[in-house]
Amino acid sequence: MSKIVVVGLGYVGLPLAVAFGKKGHEVTGIDLKQSKLDELKVGYDSMNEVSKDDLIKSNITYTSNFNDIQKPDFIVVAVPTPVDDHKQPDLTPIIKASEAIAPYLNDGVIVLYESTVYPGVTEEICVPILSKNGKKQGIDFKVGYSPERINPGDKLHTIDKIIKVVSGEDEETLDKACKLYESIVDAGVHRASSIKVAEAAKVIENTQRDLNIALMNELSIIFDKMEIPTRDVLKAAGTKWNFLKFYPGLVGGHCIGVDPYYLTHRAESLGYIPKVITAGRQINDSMSKVIVQKLVKLLIDNNINVRGAKVLVLGTTFKEDVPDFRNSKVVDLIKELQEYHLDISAHDPHIEIGNPLPEINLPCIDLNNTKSYDAIILAVGHEVYQSYSFEDFSKFYNQSSKNIFIDVQAKFIDSKKDLKKISYWAL
Repeated sequence: MSKIVVVGLGYVGLPLAVAFGKKGHEVTGIDLKQSKLDELKVGYDSMNEVSKDDLIKSNITYTSNFNDIQKPDFIVVAVPTPVDDHKQPDLTPIIKASEAIAPYLNDGVIVLYESTVYPGVTEEICVPILSKNGKKQGIDFKVGYSPERINPGDKLHTIDKIIKVVSGEDEETLDKACKLYESIVDAGVHRASSIKVAEAAKVIENTQRDLNIALMNELSIIFDKMEIPTRDVLKAAGTKWNFLKFYPGLVGGHCIGVDPYYLTHRAESLGYIPKVITAGRQINDSMSKVIVQKLVKLLIDNNINVRGAKVLVLGTTFKEDVPDFRNSKVVDLIKELQEYHLDISAHDPHIEIGNPLPEINLPCIDLNNTKSYDAIILAVGHEVYQSYSFEDFSKFYNQSSKNIFIDVQAKFIDSKKDLKKISYWAL
């Protein structure tokens, strides 16, 4: 068994550390957020990715102190790689993590990066940082790259069931890294031909999904102008065996809505301006405006004054049943609603009533004391909302006029026939 240090205990690092620990590896988990470490030590994962039983069985040593690194065989770096306000890659977390582990590289320890990056980051940015203070690549340390494929909130495609792409600076490193990951991944590993190939493979996985969703979003705009239900069109087209079943929606989170910018940044630095990838990003980033414009039109059509109209937004995380608010496009949606001087209230089951919703200057309301709204936007289809009926939703409305229900993810499209006094629209 191996001694492993996992740096970063988020949606990627924690399940990875737990998987290693359950297989008998000696694991040290490092995270700078002490409150998270305190929760993990008592078997509580606020992200709801790992059960209490698995946390206890994994027997991980949790710390925020890099001095606790004691001659490991592997150091796995699983920190976020976001973009800044200008949609440029922000490599600060991976740079700082590399700086923090650099003093502890000895005896050929293998550093494995899992963070999503553009091709070249591991060898051209991280290795020089690791080599500071006289550390020598190939002697004191070696590097590899194995991109994460975690899907937050997905209890079906867990880490052991997803083929792991693995790369290393040489065959020996690759062999050792593959053996390590094979100890926890039942689905097996794919040996990438180089570190840059593995980096590129990861970044195009989400770029491909981003483009497919962008196409559906553009089609939804076109079909709405034709007064054709988009979901009916997709249902019909989906009867062909090779039709790819993607759907329109808000594209947020820390993967699909971010990773394409890493690829376009690298391409632009080489003198090539990506056209298709950039167009897809522009379409997906514009969908909040499309939804709000549709709401405004429906308000006008139903003789409801736009200014001051009361709107309830349900769900503000980046995806359903995940308590992660990073890069949630519902934030953009609410900001756009506020531009029209609408009276906005919001709720998310992952925030305590009265507490402010992350990145939104609004408190989480109590749905038990909610009524008199002109419109409801079901922005994120959390399971708790899907348990509602339209009769339940009707209690939230102002009963003096025809009301509006915007169903971003089309969760209730099959029930819209039950509507009476509600104007329904799905993206």
